[in-house]
Amino acid sequence: MSESNNDIVGYDLIRNDVLQLVLGKEHDQLLYWVGKSLARKYKLEQVEELHTFFQQVYWGELHLSKQKKNEWHFDLSGDWMTKNDERSYQLEAGFLAETLETQFAIATAATFVKKGKTVRFTVHFDHKDTLAV
Repeated sequence: MSESNNDIVGYDLIRNDVLQLVLGKEHDQLLYWVGKSLARKYKLEQVEELHTFFQQVYWGELHLSKQKKNEWHFDLSGDWMTKNDERSYQLEAGFLAETLETQFAIATAATFVKKGKTVRFTVHFDHKDTLAV
């Protein structure tokens, strides 16, 4: 195994096993809020930066697939995504929600569904709930 593969295996071990053991039944909720917190720490100025950021942190290949007024759809793929993939993608959902909320000053929430070898994120915008900048 090359060094980069070892890094990925270590990341997966922490992400998929250790965090679930430590966080227990609160795992998904806490990952969502950790994702939001990470987005505040690693502020991205433009939506286009999301693709590169996701690659750099080994979260996979992220692409904006559809834009509607009240929601945007992102597709995430990666080599590890198979029908046996049991990881939670709440960390990524929280990161997406907070990044877009910060960029547009509109309240957001993100959800996800697994579709084969892809995860589809839907970021919901609440245009009635604008945020002070």
